[in-house]
Amino acid sequence: MTATRALVPIAPGAAKRSRRRRGDLRVALFFIAPAAIGFVAFFLIPAIRGIWFSFTDQNLIGGGEFIGTANYERMFQDELFWNALWVTLEYVVINIGVQTVLAVGIAVLMHRLTRSAVIRGIILLPYLVANVVVALVWFWMMDYSTGIINVFIDWLGGDRVAFFGDEALAIPTIALINVWRFVGYTALLIFAGLQTIPSELYEAGSLDGASEPRMFRSITLPLLRPVLALVLVITVVGSFQIFDTVAVTTGGGPINSTRVIYYYIYQQAFEKFDLGYASALSVFLLVVLALIAYFQLKIMRSNQSDLA
Repeated sequence: MTATRALVPIAPGAAKRSRRRRGDLRVALFFIAPAAIGFVAFFLIPAIRGIWFSFTDQNLIGGGEFIGTANYERMFQDELFWNALWVTLEYVVINIGVQTVLAVGIAVLMHRLTRSAVIRGIILLPYLVANVVVALVWFWMMDYSTGIINVFIDWLGGDRVAFFGDEALAIPTIALINVWRFVGYTALLIFAGLQTIPSELYEAGSLDGASEPRMFRSITLPLLRPVLALVLVITVVGSFQIFDTVAVTTGGGPINSTRVIYYYIYQQAFEKFDLGYASALSVFLLVVLALIAYFQLKIMRSNQSDLA
C-alpha cells in the first residue's frame, strides 16, 4: 500500500500551492521576527529572571542565594502588602466602573449621532498627554491652598477639600483623574466595535418602534460583548499597573491610603533594594492578572459573537 502511494504523482497545482505557502510563511516570519525578538529580549527573559529572583535573596548589591519559598511566605504575612492589594482593588473598581460606563455612553453617542473625525480627535486629546503631566496639572488644580478648584469652592461659600490629603478621598481622586485621561481612548476602542454592528439592525428596530434605550439593551450591548470583553481586560490590567500618578502626587500617603501594589513593589526594589521580595510580589501580581483576564474572557464569552 505504501509503495502504491509513493508511485502516485503530485499534481502540479498542489505543488505550486505548497511552494506558495512556504513562501508566505517565510515572509510572515520575516515581519514577525522584530516583534518576536523584542518580546523575548525585553519580556520573556526578564520575566524568567524575575521568577528566579523571587526564590532568592537577590539585592542591588549582590546576594542571589536560593532561599526557596521564603519570599512568598513573607509576602502572605506582610500587612503592608495586603493593604497595597486592597488599595489597588479599590482604585480598579472605581476607575473601571466609571470609565467603562462613560466610555460606552460616549461611544454610543458618537455612533448614533455623529462620526466626525474632529470630535474623535478632541475626545482622544487627554490620552495624548503624558500621564505624569496630567497628574501634576490636576495636583496643582486640586491643591488645598492655591488650587483653582478649591478657590472656586471657597468662592461659592463651601469648605475647601483636601483631595489628596484625605484618606477617604485620595484614591477616588486619583482614579477619577485617570478616568479623565483614559476614557476617550476606551471610548474609541468601543466605537470601533460598534462599527461592526450592521446598521440594518437599527433600521429594523426603528421600523418596529423600538426606542433608543431599547435598541441599546437589545442590539448594542449583546453584539458589543466580544469587543467589550477585550476592552475590559485591557483596562483592568492597565488599572492594576497604576504607578506614576501616585508617585508624583501622594507618594503612597496619607498613611498608606494610596500605596498601590506597583508602588509598593517599586519601594521594595529601589528604596529597600530587596529585589528578591519585589520579584515575588511581581510574580504574584502576574498570576493574579492572568487569572483575572482568563475569567473575564471566559465569563463574557469573548470568542463568540451573536452576529454569527
